[in-house]
Amino acid sequence: MGASLDGKLVVAISSRALFDFEEENKVFEHGHGPHKDRAYMKLQLDKLDEPAKPGVAFSMVKKLLAFNDSNAQRVEVVILSRNDPVSGMRVFRSAQHYGLPIERGSFTRGQSPWRYLKPLHANLFLSANPEDVRAALAQGFPAATVATHSVRAQDNHPHEVRIAFDGDAVLFSDEAERVFQAEGLNAFQQHERDKAHQPLLAGPFKPLLAALHRLQQEGTPSMRIRTALVTARSAPAHERAIRTLMDWHIEVDEAMFLGGLPKGEFLREFEPDFFFDDQTGHIESAAQHVPSGHVASGVSNP
Repeated sequence: MGASLDGKLVVAISSRALFDFEEENKVFEHGHGPHKDRAYMKLQLDKLDEPAKPGVAFSMVKKLLAFNDSNAQRVEVVILSRNDPVSGMRVFRSAQHYGLPIERGSFTRGQSPWRYLKPLHANLFLSANPEDVRAALAQGFPAATVATHSVRAQDNHPHEVRIAFDGDAVLFSDEAERVFQAEGLNAFQQHERDKAHQPLLAGPFKPLLAALHRLQQEGTPSMRIRTALVTARSAPAHERAIRTLMDWHIEVDEAMFLGGLPKGEFLREFEPDFFFDDQTGHIESAAQHVPSGHVASGVSNP
């Protein structure tokens, strides 16, 4: 019987999202000509036995992989990278150093790797390349550009994967956000009050939230998932968001209706392993405190 990823939560992740390759990336960016990656390749080969430092998404990946045990392999993490195969050796060695059971990867040497998301049936794609993320979102995959300057996750919750999501244009469609941007706050509040019992359409990250919900239900005593909705909405617009999640039969553990307050300090207290938002301003606020990723979807990202 052949190998299969059926039924697993599949996370596809780039090298720079999983590990801190920012210094190495500067060497690549300063290259010139058709062989601009040669100096980068040499540097990675020279550092083959030096484990890379953990990157922005490292904590989330490590904890998700901890859902695997001798009874079931529930999570698969696959490297999907623009790196060359030679540099890929260091990626796998670094994963092995940290005890991350990552066995699969595609290294495309500068070509867009997002096209391999389809055969992987990926539930999430994380990359430091905004073009690849936009292409993945356009194909219907939950995807985010990691803010490589983000503060790394804390170690205060070793047995919980903590993930925080924005609402509109991330978990939900951008329907309400369009009203807000076109007509202002009062019109938005009235629109959401009038439609409180009408569920919002799904946004790009609903499939990931649903997959996490299934993983939590199937889970293991040693690991659990804690989710949070962190939104600029406030009462009375809160009700439609809650009712939408109820209609989806998906629960979140916490919901923060911040009424436009900066999200960063609230996220600092929640201590997520990752936060997803569609607006760069919120990402900049969050990245000062927690690992963050930009979801380039909806009216805020034409």
